[in-house]
Amino acid sequence: MKKIRVVFPHVEAGYGHIMPARSIEETFRRKYGDRVEVVHSDFFTETGDAHMIKYEQMLARQVRVYNKFPPIGYFSGGASEFFGTTLSSFASMKFTAPVACKRAIEHMRELEADVVFSTHWATNYYAEKLEKKPLTVMYCPDARLYKLFQYNCDLCMISMPYGYEKALRKRKYNTDNLKLVPFLIRNEAFEISRDKKQVRRDLGLPEDSFTVVLAEGGYGIGRMGEICELLIKERFPLTVIPVCGTNKELYEYLRSLKCAENVTFRPYAFTDKILELEAASDVFCGKSGNILAEATFFGCLSIVTHFANFIEKYIAHHYINTVGCAIKEFSPVKVAELIEKFARDDSALEPYRRAALDYHENFGSEKAADVLWERIVRSFPELEK
Repeated sequence: MKKIRVVFPHVEAGYGHIMPARSIEETFRRKYGDRVEVVHSDFFTETGDAHMIKYEQMLARQVRVYNKFPPIGYFSGGASEFFGTTLSSFASMKFTAPVACKRAIEHMRELEADVVFSTHWATNYYAEKLEKKPLTVMYCPDARLYKLFQYNCDLCMISMPYGYEKALRKRKYNTDNLKLVPFLIRNEAFEISRDKKQVRRDLGLPEDSFTVVLAEGGYGIGRMGEICELLIKERFPLTVIPVCGTNKELYEYLRSLKCAENVTFRPYAFTDKILELEAASDVFCGKSGNILAEATFFGCLSIVTHFANFIEKYIAHHYINTVGCAIKEFSPVKVAELIEKFARDDSALEPYRRAALDYHENFGSEKAADVLWERIVRSFPELEK
C-alpha cells in the first residue's frame, strides 16, 4: 500500500516560520516516520523557478523593511486586518505575484501531498487551491490568528492562550479544528545545559560575569548598535554579546569598538550558536519576535527594544503580561540603566527569571506532532490497522 505523504513546506520569511517547521518535522519524522512518508520541502526554491524564488525573497525583504520602518509594518498589518481574510489572501498571493502564485500551486500539485503542514500562510493557501485537496494543517507561530492565518484549513494550531481564546470566539473555530499546543521551539534547545556557568565555560566566556545577549532577528536591524555603545563603557564586570545576523555592516562596526576593562565584548555575525548564547545569558535584549521564546526557555529576562508591526507587538505582550518574564523599553539609555540595575542587584532579576522558568513546560513539538498524527488518522483510518 502506498504510504500517506505528509509534506512540510519551509518558507524563509524572517526565520520565525522556518524554525517551527523544522522542529515539528523532525519530531513527527522520529515518532511517525515509519508509518507515513515524511517529505521535506524547501518550497519556493527547490524547483529553481525564478518567479517563486523572487516571491520568497520579497517576503523576506518585507520583514527587513518593516524592521527599518515600523510604520510601514503597522500599515501593512492594519490593511490586512481591515480587508479581511479573503481579500488579503488574494492580494498577498494572486494580485501581488500572479505568475509565482500559479507556479506555486502547480508545484504543490507536483508534491502529491496527502497532508500539508504549513507554518506560513502562503503554502496553506496553495494547498487549499488544489482540485484534489490534501488534508491541510497550519501552525501559527504568532500571538494571534491574523487574517492571513485565518484562511481555510482543516486544523489550526497556536501556542499562545490569548490568541487561542480570541479565535474560539469566532464562528469558524471550535475545539475540534483549533488546538492549543506548546510553542514549537527548536529541538536542539533541549540538548543544551541549563547551567549557565557550564555553558559560559564551554563558550570561553567569564563564568561569573553578568551576561547580556542582544539580537534583532536574523537580519540584525534595530537598536543593538546604540545599546552596545553604552554598555561597553560600563565600569562593572559585564559580558556583552551582540548577534548581528546577516547585517555584516553592523558586525564590522561593533568589532571596531573599544570597551572598558571590565567588559567582555564578543560580537557575532550570523551564528548557529544562538541557543548556547541565550542559555549562557542573564538578560536577552532585542526586538520582539519568536526569539523571545528561546530566551524564556533558558530562564532569561527579555528586554524588548523594538516592535516592527502588530504581530511583534502582541508577541511581546504575551511574554510581558501573560508569562511575566519581559519588559518593554525602547530607549537605549534606559535599557542600559536597566541592565546595570539587574547586574548590580540579582534579587531584582529573580522574579523575571522565575517566571521564565515556570513557563518551561510550554515549549516543544511533541504534543503538536501527536495532535497532527491524531488528525491524520481520522482522515486516513487505514493507518490504525
